[in-house]
Amino acid sequence: MLAARKDYSGPALFSYGFRPFFFFGAVWAALSVPYWIYIYSTGAGVVGLMSAPEWHVHELLYGYLAAIIAGFLLTAVPNWTGRLPVLGVRLMLLFALWAAGRVAMLASGIIGSVAAGGVDSLFLISLAAMMWREVIAGKNIRNIPVCVMATLLAFTNIGFHASVLGSAFHEFIEHLAIGVIALLITLIGGRIVPSFTRNWLAQRGETDLPAQAGLFDNMALGAAGLALLGWSFMPGSETTGFLLILASVIHWVRLARWRGWKTGREPLVLILHIGYAWLPASFLLMGIAAFAPATVPPHAAMHALTAGAMGTMTLAVMTRATLGHTGRDRTADIWTTAIYLLVVTGALMRVAAPFLLAQTYLLALMISALLWSGAFALFAIRYGPMLWES
Repeated sequence: MLAARKDYSGPALFSYGFRPFFFFGAVWAALSVPYWIYIYSTGAGVVGLMSAPEWHVHELLYGYLAAIIAGFLLTAVPNWTGRLPVLGVRLMLLFALWAAGRVAMLASGIIGSVAAGGVDSLFLISLAAMMWREVIAGKNIRNIPVCVMATLLAFTNIGFHASVLGSAFHEFIEHLAIGVIALLITLIGGRIVPSFTRNWLAQRGETDLPAQAGLFDNMALGAAGLALLGWSFMPGSETTGFLLILASVIHWVRLARWRGWKTGREPLVLILHIGYAWLPASFLLMGIAAFAPATVPPHAAMHALTAGAMGTMTLAVMTRATLGHTGRDRTADIWTTAIYLLVVTGALMRVAAPFLLAQTYLLALMISALLWSGAFALFAIRYGPMLWES
């Protein structure tokens, strides 16, 4: 693996999976959210052949988030399997599929919904196939669940394009895709958050370290899976509400076992705990919304999971992985800390917006979009040179 990377002589951007997908995923997040707000505020109503809200959801899940997931997996899987990394021409082609999907979604009014959906679906299908090939060839059975989730995400994207099946099916697919990504955070976060925290604390002579993974963590994964499955099929049922609140309690306990309050001196570690904290917080809000949607609007609860957990965790991983894999010190400078403050504040504002008066809702939406997308713009500016250079 090291020899293959050492012998590579092409552009630095395509020497490692995280480089193109982290950079352009951040750029897309920084551009698409303000564009969505513009479309929403002007009442234009559609992007291509999709309604503006559908396009917004699609590009959050299958544009920005899919890119970051790809960057992470393409970087992690060679370490998991000991196999050759995807780089050079293969990485360029995979990235081209992602970029083609973004163009196709904007141009669907010209090329048609079937062609746009077909082009857009190719990226995640290819990524899932690549993950299966590497994990099976490397006999890395432990990470088959990751392959399953990548495959499910690819299938939900195909389902998203099946608009003829109606709005109820779209809601189901949307919830299922969000649930798959949330489970990825639960699974991968359960590995990296306590591991990075343990290493950082141990270096400082701490003896009260995060709990080792065990039965409780498996129970937390199961609780989240059941709750999110219920939310996909029966989002407004009391049973789902109970499962979500139960999952919230279990994941608060799980997070407490990782000793995050000891990491306040290093934002690069602390942000992992803050990002993961959005997960049980969103479960709680979603559970209350199932029982009392007039008290907690379902969209506010869902944005705690998307803008909050997913936005914060992706930036936490993107900053740390970029610093580590480009040979820099794993510590947050003032710009990195600003990235974290922007994304968390933007997410908080987005969750709060539905609780405000109708007259101030749009203003809150604009401010939250400016802050949240600003975090990704700042990532692209600050970390772009690291990703483009050798």
